[in-house]
Amino acid sequence: MTWDLSADVVVVGTGVAGASAAIEALDAGAEVLALDRFGGGGTSTISGGIFYAGGGTAVQREAGVTDTVDAMFAYLSREVGDAVRPDTLRRFCETSPATIDWLRDNGVPFEGSLCPYKTSYPTDKHYLYFSGSEAAGGFRDVATPAPRGHRAHGRGVSGKMLYRPLIESALAKGLRLERQTRAVRMITDDNGDVVGVECQSLRDAPARVRARHARLASISAKPGIYYPPLRRFLDRIVNRIEARYATTLRIEARGGVILSAGGFIGNRDMVATHAPRYLDGLPLGTSADDGSGIAMGAEAGGATDKLSHISAWRFIVPPSAFLGSILVDRHGNRMVDESRYGAALGHAMIAEGDGHGWLVADAALVEQARTQLGSQNNWFQRIQAETMMRVDGTSAATLEKAAAAVGIDPAGLAATVAAHNTAIENGEPDPMGKPDDFRRPLTAGPYSLFDVSLKKSLTNPLPTITLGGLIVDEDTGGVLDRAGAPVSGLYAAGRTAVGICSNSYVSGLSLADAVFSGRRAAAHAADRSQSSIDSPATERPA
Repeated sequence: MTWDLSADVVVVGTGVAGASAAIEALDAGAEVLALDRFGGGGTSTISGGIFYAGGGTAVQREAGVTDTVDAMFAYLSREVGDAVRPDTLRRFCETSPATIDWLRDNGVPFEGSLCPYKTSYPTDKHYLYFSGSEAAGGFRDVATPAPRGHRAHGRGVSGKMLYRPLIESALAKGLRLERQTRAVRMITDDNGDVVGVECQSLRDAPARVRARHARLASISAKPGIYYPPLRRFLDRIVNRIEARYATTLRIEARGGVILSAGGFIGNRDMVATHAPRYLDGLPLGTSADDGSGIAMGAEAGGATDKLSHISAWRFIVPPSAFLGSILVDRHGNRMVDESRYGAALGHAMIAEGDGHGWLVADAALVEQARTQLGSQNNWFQRIQAETMMRVDGTSAATLEKAAAAVGIDPAGLAATVAAHNTAIENGEPDPMGKPDDFRRPLTAGPYSLFDVSLKKSLTNPLPTITLGGLIVDEDTGGVLDRAGAPVSGLYAAGRTAVGICSNSYVSGLSLADAVFSGRRAAAHAADRSQSSIDSPATERPA
């Protein structure tokens, strides 16, 4: 085999998982080369930049928040379920405070301005908030709630403020980054060990071609994410550029290859195969989230799991007044504690309501929500809230008339609201577990029903991400085959792998898992590369 390039560790995909892996391997003394089909960053840069951390982080202490590892572990145990072993989750929680310190040491800006109300994403005044369901019913009883959503400091959605410092730190430490280079397959030796990567690269293309490719890819990522026809048009051009100008590179990985190429939400055929009910959701990812990392790992012998697990987010707050509304299906029945994180609401609508759901509010609640629009919403949240209230709402003097107008069973809805009001009046617990401080009777018409169903919408979409991927050894990050044995030389991290958030998602948990799993894989790949130097293998066949 003739190699064009070589390194101790090769990282495929440079979002937050890949950048974290690169830094960890570099800090361990490994020579690291990273590949990215586009410019780097992937979905991490278009995310909200929320990092889930707790157990008493420096940011929490600065905000005057008390938290413990035990409390964080108790809460996440209910959310995570069997996605990872309990000892893996415990390690994630125990290392969480130090991880925030590590991120800060690598330039990520965090700040402890505590958000005083429950929201899906805070305004630019706040950078620490309840990003999960810690304060919701069924969770308060297991541990004292604590805000654990650490938002990277920066205006608007601040994913770039999380990613950029990491990749800049990696480059400063010696990372060799091959942008506009698409990995296409793993290279294995006669034993089936992964020893390198074959790529198609624009590194030798004319500068004008590379500039056009980069520009089109950037537009495809955002705003193309919000208008799929534009993305499909741009991607066709990008694919033609790569087909014409890309050349083959074969890159040796002496210690291992880390697949951190994202999930597959951008591959609609894969979504249709594994989770067709989610096809109408907004694919929250870039065109590089096409499942190629998962496919390459599987072709090399890796096993996959939880590919049907997709998270769909229906955010009803801000305004926080809507925590007092109730979410019902076509029969007028409630589906979930409405104070939970938006992924729980989205899951309930799809699992129990066939993708349909309506928020029920009375006149007083709607009026309170309108007064909160100016102070609690970012601009994009205001657009979504205004769309829901002005375009997707139906009002009538009675519940029965409102229900009939939208196709909900009038008697069923009236019975649900009556039971809801009676339980509050009698001091009875909420049947869905909603805490008392979020409950309110719905008694004063006109009544409004707001359609929050899974539907294609530019102004109030239902964002979706994939959670499943390659099965990995939870101690090393190494990819496992169907028999549970390691695929030698191959690792996976982030949404290319099954991880902590693969059963249930709360905001910031995917990025936190990306750092956790990326660093884990890199530490072992770097160690393996050193072992190969200390005990050189026999020469590989040409």
